Amino acid sequence: MSKALFIVDVQNDFTEGGALGVDGGDAVAAAITRHLAEHAADYALIIASRDWHDGDSDNGGHFAAGEPDYVETWPVHCVAGTEGADYDPGLDTASVTHHVKKGQGRPAYSLFEGTTEEGRTVGELLDERGVVDVDVTGIATDYCVRASALDAIGHGRHVRIFTDLIAGVAPDSSERALAELGHAGAEIVTSAP
Repeated sequence: MSKALFIVDVQNDFTEGGALGVDGGDAVAAAITRHLAEHAADYALIIASRDWHDGDSDNGGHFAAGEPDYVETWPVHCVAGTEGADYDPGLDTASVTHHVKKGQGRPAYSLFEGTTEEGRTVGELLDERGVVDVDVTGIATDYCVRASALDAIGHGRHVRIFTDLIAGVAPDSSERALAELGHAGAEIVTSAP
């Protein structure tokens, strides 16, 4: 059985000091890099996603016109081609097999909503390689990690969430997200064997 690793939105704007930085983001970038150094060969696919928003629009209401509500509307973040949209420097992407950009003029949380530079979807990539198992890492537990993992489950994959390789916006919402994912069938585990 083939296995894939998802690295969700480990970007400068979502790590410490970014427009929507979460506590522990830099540590997650470094921990994913260590995991890749030891386990990259275990995966048929390693897919990394990035928010990649338009700088000249509100991206379908995703960017707040006034005060963001931090539920549906957000401050400007991860604008295409900016430093904020770049991967966190602590994340070594050398073993990433596919880079996916999501957003691009509209709200997007799941990496399944993104495409590669060639226009390929994550679902197509998984189907082509016969991927059954997906390990999920990244930022933020309570938003894009949650959405990506739920979509993977919805696409019939067995999902593991590595709790030591994720960081969330808030403890309560992250706990609720993990409980929801566990109820949906994901395994909530650490990356250590």
